[in-house]
Amino acid sequence: MDTKELLKKVRKIEIKTRRLSDHIFGGEYHSTFKGRGMTFSEVRQYQFGDDVRNIDWNVTARYNEPYIKVFEEERELTMMLLVDVSASNAFGTQDQFKNEMATEIAATLAFSATQNNDKIGLILFSDDIELYIPPKKGRSHVLRIIRELIEFKPKSKQTDVAKALKFLHNVMKKKAIVFVLSDFIADDYNQTLKIAAKKHDVTGIRVYDTKEESLPNLGLVQMEDAETGVLQYINTGSKKVRKDYSSYYNEKVGYYKNSFSKSGAGAISCATHESYVKKLLGYFKRRG
Repeated sequence: MDTKELLKKVRKIEIKTRRLSDHIFGGEYHSTFKGRGMTFSEVRQYQFGDDVRNIDWNVTARYNEPYIKVFEEERELTMMLLVDVSASNAFGTQDQFKNEMATEIAATLAFSATQNNDKIGLILFSDDIELYIPPKKGRSHVLRIIRELIEFKPKSKQTDVAKALKFLHNVMKKKAIVFVLSDFIADDYNQTLKIAAKKHDVTGIRVYDTKEESLPNLGLVQMEDAETGVLQYINTGSKKVRKDYSSYYNEKVGYYKNSFSKSGAGAISCATHESYVKKLLGYFKRRG
């Protein structure tokens, strides 16, 4: 992809996702993800109805009339986006590829965080940490994140969600808002997720294509595993083969739902033909 084409794609995503964050998600994001607590702002004269526990006795004694301390929510937070760039995400049969939808969702969340003056960081992962961009504020930083999401070429095709969560644990010492975007065709991450969810506010966003849920009856077909590159002939005409595949897929989905539920983390599932806007809004409102 040349620079001109890349900038055009970045601009297109910015226009779409920034509009969403400005008009739809800004308020919902603010009310859903609270700051770290209350911080002192100023003192002002006491007014009827004020909490007497907030009276600043030193200032009151100095001016010989009651003054109170005013506190405000400490809003500054850090959002971390963990995005799966393994080969299975470069798939889609309807409106978008899974990785294209994940990019839009990540951009929308990033712009929502920017509206609240929060920092945003990015971890791109396969079965290794492919790229880490430390948290920072501002539009230009978000645009850099979008550029990486569009054009980054991972070294590995496979997936290890646990490794990404371990890396997060090592680099983020303070509590962060964490979104993990993946198709979650993976396992062995529930224990690492429990540790991450105790420290951070974690939400999983499973992006999938409905055609992945079952195998069509097409007879004998040569198929390639996107992540291992293994080629083999599959008899899709066999009911047992189709049933085994569906069981395997449903097992991965069940593992995702159970792992996030039991760890106390949030979970969203969004198909490539669905509106991620409705999914995110519904999630924010349930939590708010």
